[in-house]
Order: sequence, then structure tokens, then C-alpha cells
Amino acid sequence: MSPIKLNSKNLAHLPAYIKTPLYERERVKTGIVHIGVGGFHRAHQAYYIQRLLEQGQAKDWGICGIALLPSDRKIYEVLSEQDGLYTLMIPCTEGKFSVEVIGSITELLYAPENPGAVVQKMADESTRIITLTITEGGYNFTPDGHFNWDNEAVLWDLRHPEEPKTVFGYLFNALRLRKTQGVKGLTIQSCDNIEHNGDITRQMLYAFIKKADPEMIEWLEENVVFPNSMVDRITPVTNDNLKTKLKNHYGISDGWPVICESFYQWIIEDSFIADRPEWEQVGVQMVPDVSPYEKMKIRLLNGGHTLVGLAGYLLGYRYIYESVSDPIITTLLKRYMDEEATSTLEEVPGINLNEYKNTLIERFKNPYIKDEVARIISGSSAKFPKFILPVVTDQLKGHRSVHIAALIVASWYQYLKLNLTAPYSIQDEMASLLMESISQAEQKHDPLLFLNRTEVFGDVKEHPPFTESFLSHISGLNDMGFKEWVRKRFE
Repeated sequence: MSPIKLNSKNLAHLPAYIKTPLYERERVKTGIVHIGVGGFHRAHQAYYIQRLLEQGQAKDWGICGIALLPSDRKIYEVLSEQDGLYTLMIPCTEGKFSVEVIGSITELLYAPENPGAVVQKMADESTRIITLTITEGGYNFTPDGHFNWDNEAVLWDLRHPEEPKTVFGYLFNALRLRKTQGVKGLTIQSCDNIEHNGDITRQMLYAFIKKADPEMIEWLEENVVFPNSMVDRITPVTNDNLKTKLKNHYGISDGWPVICESFYQWIIEDSFIADRPEWEQVGVQMVPDVSPYEKMKIRLLNGGHTLVGLAGYLLGYRYIYESVSDPIITTLLKRYMDEEATSTLEEVPGINLNEYKNTLIERFKNPYIKDEVARIISGSSAKFPKFILPVVTDQLKGHRSVHIAALIVASWYQYLKLNLTAPYSIQDEMASLLMESISQAEQKHDPLLFLNRTEVFGDVKEHPPFTESFLSHISGLNDMGFKEWVRKRFE
């Protein structure tokens, strides 16, 4: 039998063992506009709304997904053809999945094609929450926490406010329209892996609006809030193999399914200006302060992922689970979390940190989550300032060890150096600048030149305890390779 194309009219024809939405999607009204309809959003926030809808709640909280960038055209077209439906696949054994069709995305808009429609949707009175998954780089801030005014797309938005290209231009237009129309009460909620993500969103948006229309700030203070949140669910990139499995074993033709682990977590600062979904009914923790939770997750999970990804690459592994199965990498990861990252954390209410770290290692080792090393390494220039450098900074302030953090940076250096002859393989917005730095450092035999990228490393070059360790690692990696150097230095 030919696989069934996923869309609304075909839901009833899917195999009976496939879980499909039990609620009437046509009765669900949009209350959330989400910018960035990639895999993580669909495995996480959209999944939570699906759970609420299954309970007969959240009928006013359907999601309008916004494909913001020209590069998002494909996912917009695929999801549009599928009426916003997609398949969530959670591996449970080798080759076997828990399969569910998610229906909580009830509208879709492609911003480059119709920016006015996106602005109108954000400004509509029915929209009470705008959520974001735009990656770390999308917030456009420098390592010292300032708005990056060198971004040409941002400058375009200031000169051409009716033709926005960035999230700031769209939000500014929508907020200005809400102000003009007297529409109050909007929550803008970041769902990205950044400490104080709500505060960062507010700070960056305010910086833009202070230049675009400074008189709006007073209205924003009274009508818009930016709660912080911590999100967690490992979501590998969808590949053709996954689509083929879905067709061959489950009879579904889905142009962009999502695969993720079974674990999921969402902790939200309970600071909303208007009503919100009853997220606590489906396991979301609503707390007065997210800070300790997000710091824990970013420095242990995300920082640990970065270590595992780079170490795995240097040892020739393709997947994260393979990397963590190597005792050299597992030992290094445990030591990094215990000796460096954990000492920068405060108490995390309700969390046993030792259990949390053990759970992380088990999650990383899950052989059914084929999370590629390449995905974890990609975009490292935006990740290092958020995941690794804060640990370095806090450790230096406390006169504590930064040896393993320095090894992570040295491993990144080695990874980039190994790709000097194939710079196109580096998936990073700063790829050309990074490769230029590596090339200069190698030509002049001075790896410290790499640390001159202050937009990534801040002032870390000014701290001898870090630079001495970094240079020692570069020398050891060059002479002995990753495995032998780590054995000698850390075992």
C-alpha cells in the first residue's frame, strides 16, 4: 500500500495505531504566534499545547507559526501542504518509534512573502503571547551584552520599517500597531537556550526600539512583559532516513517529521501580563525565578554537549551517543561538570544536581537518538559565549580550575584547523572570520590570535591561567592527538 500523504483530510485514513489529534482542530483559535517553526519548537512548545488540547483545554491557544527568514521557505511550504500537521517520532527501541501526529500549529505565515500579514497577526487582539526559537545568534548581542549595530539586516529594518527582515523589525511594527489600535497585554517569551532569555529579549528589543521610536518605551513598560524560561528536549535534525522509515514502517508520507527523546522539561517564570495556557496541567513548572534552572541546564547540558561534540569529532565519531560511549569522553565530561561547571551554580530548588548530571549522561548515551556531532558543533561562535565562557569567567573570578574549559576551546581550534582546506564544511555564521583567525594563528605559530575574537571570547585572553592552559592543550593535541593527550593530562 502506498504511504498516505499527511494532511487534514487524510487523518482519518492513517493506520489505527498512529495517534492523531482527538480534538477538532477547526475549532481551535490562535492565541500564540511563534517565530521559528523548526524541530525544537515542534518537539517542545507545540507538543505541550497538543497535550493541553487533548485534555480539552487550550481551545484559544492554537499556534500560528512564522517562517521568518528566506531560508525558512522550504519548511513553510512543507507544513503548509500538510495543513500544519507533522509527525513526532520518539524512538523506543532500535528501529521502533512512538509515533504521534501533532496538530497544535493551526496557521502558518511566511514572513518574506507577506510581512504585512505577519505584523497584523502579531498585533491582533487574539494574540496574547509571542514565543521565539530563533537560536542564540538571533538575539543579536555582543559578548559584553550590547546590541550589535553592525548587523546590516538590523540597519535595513531601521531604514525600511515597512519591509522588516529581522525579528526586531517585525516586533517593532507589531507593537507600534498594537499601541495605535489600543491593543494591550502581550507576553513575549523566548524559548531559546540563553541565560535570562526573557531579559535578553527585552534588552535587545528595547535597544532597537529606542532608535526606531523612543516614545514607544513608556507604552512597552505598561503593556508588554518578557518572562524568562528554561527549555529542554534533545531534538536531532530530521534526515531523509527518518522520512523513509516513516513511509515504509508506518505508512505516512511526511515532508518534515520531528524526532526527539522522550524526556522533556519546561520551566517558566510566572510573569504574564494577560491570560496564558494552563501549562502546569501538563507538567510545566511555573516558578518565581528561572535563573538557577536555566544556568544549570545551559552550563551542564549545553556546555556538556559542546564538549562531547568536539571531542567526538576529533575522535572520529558521527553521533553523540557513540561519543559518550567512549570512556575517555565520559570521564572528561563528568570531570568538567563536577570540577568546573557545577561550582559556578547556585542551589537549584527541587533538583539533585548529582542525579541531574547522571541523567544527562544517560540521555546523551541513548543509542536511539541519532544526534549528529555535526549538529552540536554547528553555530559554535554563538554557543561558546553562552555555554562555555560564563563558566570560564566565574571560575577565574573564584580562582578555580579552567583546565577542561580551556581544552574545549582548544578542541574547537583543532576542529577549525582540520577544516582549513574545506571551510565550506563549517556551519557557522562567523565561519569566514573564524577561519581567517585560524589561518593567521597557524601562519604566525601563535594560537592565542584565535582568542582575539572578542565577540566570541570577550577578554579571556587577558587571563594567564586560561591562556597557559589553552596553549598547553594546543601543543598536546598537536603532538599526541586527543585521546592520548587527554589520558596523559586528565587520567
